[in-house]
Amino acid sequence: MATVEDVHELALAMPHVTVVHGQRARNPVYQVGGKSFVFFRTPRPDAFDPETGERYDDVIVLWCSAEDKEALVQDEGTPFFTTPHFDGHPSVLVRASRLGEVSREELAEIVQDAWLSRASAARCRAWLASRGGTG
Repeated sequence: MATVEDVHELALAMPHVTVVHGQRARNPVYQVGGKSFVFFRTPRPDAFDPETGERYDDVIVLWCSAEDKEALVQDEGTPFFTTPHFDGHPSVLVRASRLGEVSREELAEIVQDAWLSRASAARCRAWLASRGGTG
């Protein structure tokens, strides 16, 4: 089962990562080459509890490809979702409180894909080569 601590560890484990903080000190934004690939949102009107109307205060944004986004949000067995605000945006949302529904290995793949989607081609090739893959 994945945890919010895993998100932090996995994002920091990627090369050339910097961390900046959003509006609240608890809202880190993980970047590669000045481009965010994982960030923790502040409560926004587009992500809320349908029963109470209360805004979610634990939403994490992860960049991904359009294909991966479609697969993740269409599979009702995953905790990943999107909102109209993110239509056409190459990212998925997940609540920290639902990360336990995903294995650490699945989360690692999603975080790595997020990094790959935002890193420069040279950094992607180097990282993939270091893992025995090709770019």
